[in-house]
Amino acid sequence: MTTDTAAQAAYVVAALLFILSLAGLSQHKTSRSGVVWGIAGMVVALAATVGLASRSITATGLVLIAVATAVGAGIGLWRARVVEMTGMPELIAIMHSLVGLAAAFVGWNGYLDVDAELSGSLLGIHHAEVFIGVFIGAVTFTGSVVAYLKLSARINSRPLTLPGKHVLNVGALVAFVGLTVAFVVRPNMGLLIAVTVIALALGAHLVASIGGGDMPVVVSMLNSYSGWAAAASGFLLSNNLLIVTGALVGSSGAYLSYIMCKAMNRSFLSVIAGGFGTPAAAADDGEQGEHREINAEETAELLRDATSVIITPGYGMAVAQAQYPVAELARKLRDRGVEVRFGIHPVAGRLPGHMNVLLAEANVPYDIVLEMDEINDDFAATSVVLVIGANDTVNPAATDNPSSPIAGMPVLHVWESAHVIVFKRSMAAGYAGVQNPLFFRENTQMLFGDARQRVEDILRGLDALDAPVREMAGTSR
Repeated sequence: MTTDTAAQAAYVVAALLFILSLAGLSQHKTSRSGVVWGIAGMVVALAATVGLASRSITATGLVLIAVATAVGAGIGLWRARVVEMTGMPELIAIMHSLVGLAAAFVGWNGYLDVDAELSGSLLGIHHAEVFIGVFIGAVTFTGSVVAYLKLSARINSRPLTLPGKHVLNVGALVAFVGLTVAFVVRPNMGLLIAVTVIALALGAHLVASIGGGDMPVVVSMLNSYSGWAAAASGFLLSNNLLIVTGALVGSSGAYLSYIMCKAMNRSFLSVIAGGFGTPAAAADDGEQGEHREINAEETAELLRDATSVIITPGYGMAVAQAQYPVAELARKLRDRGVEVRFGIHPVAGRLPGHMNVLLAEANVPYDIVLEMDEINDDFAATSVVLVIGANDTVNPAATDNPSSPIAGMPVLHVWESAHVIVFKRSMAAGYAGVQNPLFFRENTQMLFGDARQRVEDILRGLDALDAPVREMAGTSR
């Protein structure tokens, strides 16, 4: 077996492992094995690529590859160890930016180092691959950087609304098509520089034009872009595995984005085009009435007398790392005979599946964690709803206010329950920059403070309420 044959066989094995990884990651119960399959596939792919490259590069080149791999692996392991769960969305966004940047560099290298054997139509195809690869990579790079800045709150999450923004986006795409034709006919560095600048500006503008409420979809879409960028690099490098892997990531990311848009009642094309075709609605930060407050002891009394409780977590639970006391609260209430379930909005948090991962980490049983469509009809018959760190996903303005920036987005109908307790640090608007009328409804009470501390206070309150019962039981014996 030749080195090339062995490498191609290894690529097939790696591709199968990547498919198994995607299948495993589709369910929480198999997500760990999915990660393992993905790691195994990448190890096989790297080994095969280095083995294939060893035929045509010097020993110094192999050493440089080994050093680069070690440095990259070290940085990856370090970031994985220190990143908080709340920081995962922005970490993913910045990783997407690196994929895009790498694709753009591969494209530039393809222009500067053209295979001498290419001629005629093959040379034209190569130049088209170069141009398209640079464009996709540059869009992914700056789009991911802007997403990182928004997710990490380094810039405002509200959508950027430049005059004629849709004309700018369409103009950039038209310019790209025209420049691509010109580059295939007469390739030169000036055209490549021009498309790189246009793509960098387009990527930044597209994501900047999308509001915070749609950012989970943007993260998923950027994942898709990074996949297509990798596939473009695969064509330039004649690497079949990179083409297959990029296509897998690109298609799965696009499909996930489509599913999320359906769940949010958003137009898929509208979101990925920077809000194309949607009216710009002004967010209302002002309070809309008087809110009522409640303390942990009073909340414990409500929970003690409840027959059914639904907990709807959000990003605030992740920030406070409250999943463990929340899981303990659910266990304690279930031991008392209270029906406890969790209602999860498809885009709760900053990342698809964010809340599910947190609850699984705290060993919350899978069978009591329900999606929005499964639980929305049950709120009307629920005694108490605990909204822990959620905001936009429980906002009735989405159904009641056609002029709201989140109008039409399906939300959890928590306000239909008998009592709603909202855990929040302040009355500030949510990530989408929209005030929540839920806070001012008659059946809603606000429990201010750190979510973890407040849940722990409630646990102590339940223990205090149970103490007299235990003492009476001990006396009667």
